[in-house]
Amino acid sequence: MKRCLYMRLALVFFGSLALLNFSCNDQKKPKAVKQIIVTFKKEGELQLIKAANDSVVVSLDIEIADDDYQTQTGLMYRKSMAHHQGMLFIFPDVDYRSFYMKNTEIPLDIIYISETKTIVSIQKHAQPMDETSLPSEGPAKYVLEVNAGLSDEWNLEKGDRIAFSIL
Repeated sequence: MKRCLYMRLALVFFGSLALLNFSCNDQKKPKAVKQIIVTFKKEGELQLIKAANDSVVVSLDIEIADDDYQTQTGLMYRKSMAHHQGMLFIFPDVDYRSFYMKNTEIPLDIIYISETKTIVSIQKHAQPMDETSLPSEGPAKYVLEVNAGLSDEWNLEKGDRIAFSIL
């Protein structure tokens, strides 16, 4: 009977040691974080047009954000965007819009555009990771995001227009 008791105690002791060793080893293993690389996918083409003389300022390849997930994600988690690329957000309604730069790693110009495809306002040089609200100055149906500084380089202003086609 004593022998049986000693065997049970030994089993409990060594079993506990094995469990303790297993759980400690498990904690020491580094957890690998899988990074997702988001790349540009051309879904359309867009032209920016000067209102004063109806001339095309620049043509861009665009990605389209037209559903809830794409609109909420936008250009988050991207490391860069080419000079001739942008993201066009297309909303189902016309309203005052407000964007922010949460999880966005590249500085942007945010161009708010009316239902008639006329620029209503521009938020220039939006800073990466900044959660400050960047509102439109008028109702917008479209929003175009491009690399920071390009709206100045292209001399864009309120009243200029866009035209786009979806592939």
